Amino acid sequence: MNATTGPHRRPNVIVFFTDQQRADTTGLHGNPMGLTPNFDRMASRGTHFANTFTCQPVCGPARATLQTGRFATATGVWANGIALAPDQPRLAATFQEAGYATGYIGKWHLSEHEPVPAAEQIGYDYWMGSNVLEFTSDAYDLNLYDAQGTKHHVPGYRVDGLTDLAIRYVDDHRDDPFFLFLSYIEPHHQNHLDSYPAPTGYEQAYGDPWVPPDLRALGGSAARHLPGYYGMVRRLDEALGRLEDALRSLHLLEDTIILFISDHGNHFKTRNGEYKRSCHDASVRVPCFATGPGFTGGGRVEELFSIVDIPPTLLEAAGMEPLPTMQGRSAMPLLAAPRNGPQRASLTSWPDHVFVQISEAETGRAVRTHRWKYGVSHLDPARPEARPSAAYAESYTELCLYDLFHDPYELENLVDRDSHGAVRERMRRLLLDRIEEVEGRKPTIHEPTLVSGGQRRVTEDEVSQ
Repeated sequence: MNATTGPHRRPNVIVFFTDQQRADTTGLHGNPMGLTPNFDRMASRGTHFANTFTCQPVCGPARATLQTGRFATATGVWANGIALAPDQPRLAATFQEAGYATGYIGKWHLSEHEPVPAAEQIGYDYWMGSNVLEFTSDAYDLNLYDAQGTKHHVPGYRVDGLTDLAIRYVDDHRDDPFFLFLSYIEPHHQNHLDSYPAPTGYEQAYGDPWVPPDLRALGGSAARHLPGYYGMVRRLDEALGRLEDALRSLHLLEDTIILFISDHGNHFKTRNGEYKRSCHDASVRVPCFATGPGFTGGGRVEELFSIVDIPPTLLEAAGMEPLPTMQGRSAMPLLAAPRNGPQRASLTSWPDHVFVQISEAETGRAVRTHRWKYGVSHLDPARPEARPSAAYAESYTELCLYDLFHDPYELENLVDRDSHGAVRERMRRLLLDRIEEVEGRKPTIHEPTLVSGGQRRVTEDEVSQ
């Protein structure tokens, strides 16, 4: 069906995509610094997916999931530096085939080339991007390539330059239903500096930052990096407000879905030697909201939501069927379910867990329910301190179990406590089922040597939470 068919055209769709942003940078997730007034207001007015998780805490694999609705082992992009194969069904191409104008602005990170060849820009009519934006630009030196590979230098702070391009795109397509994927690099670090370059003056404004409990306990690089990181988050929120204002001025706001999401979080070198690639919530939990047609007034969604669910959700919200190749599920039935009485998850058979694949720093897998986080990793018996990296493994070892009700910042690992055997057994079964479902494999999982849990006890009801 064409996008202009029927009495009303289908909604415009904008994906506002940030890089390496923790969920708790937002006021709705408890940050007291006032960094995200626009995010907090728009999420409260629309639908706040309060428990959203990446399914791969590293740039390329997470981005491939958002373009396809498939896990890393299905796209083949299980690590950075792997190109997304041209035969992978694309979200953008589906919008394009339905009559939408489609545009991509910003960081891509799904090619082996710079600039990204036109043959790899599948589904996008308009292109102004860079494969690895942190390598081709700096905070005040934004360089992008158009669809033909011509380089363009865009003035201003990098967030502002990308936002300017997005506003121009929206203005140029005010009469066309459009799908715009706006991909920022902030608040990712600038690699060659190992620093978080905020706009001039912003780092100083957050010189005495609120420190999340995990970073306060574990240290890492937070003391050096949080002021700049928070300054970047603040400018992103201002960009979100600018984009909303542009849509309002063009009388497009009520007809436009805006979905805010990040590819992964940031644990500031506390869980390994860099910033992500671990199963901890600091690395895998991300901020997410949607507003506009189908989402306005949706309220706070407590159910666990994964970025693999975003492509089918956007398609259904725009009046299209999710692709059969997509491994996530649309949240639209969840939003339509009554909010009083039984939980919406039980009314819609929504899963009570999310599945995470981990690569590069290790070959790991994790599953998270509302209460429990369970993670495994492939260990080389000859070198147990090493963490081999591969797309998947035939065997894993249990490495972590956290009780998120009592330890939300994952500071006490319970994986070797004999008191939590029933929890580990349930989570192990759940993880193995998901691995078989998603990857078509049946690995073995080795248990750790157990120690006494002391006075700890877990009831049967608690095991299933």
